[in-house]
Amino acid sequence: MPQIGWFELLVIIIVAILVIGPKDFPVVLKKIGSWVGSIKRYFSDVQKNVNEITNLEESQRDKEKSDE
Repeated sequence: MPQIGWFELLVIIIVAILVIGPKDFPVVLKKIGSWVGSIKRYFSDVQKNVNEITNLEESQRDKEKSDE
């Protein structure tokens, strides 16, 4: 996976400011930040649900073994 260095990041920011405009750039950054936050929350919820299901299945399997 390619890595992005400081220089590349600076070029991306400068191009974004030129394309979007300096006035709207902070608004766009805030919008992107809220999207990233909602995506992170979604994946966190999915991971939490998978862990709960896995723990439930393990506890049922342990209970079945103890009943034998």
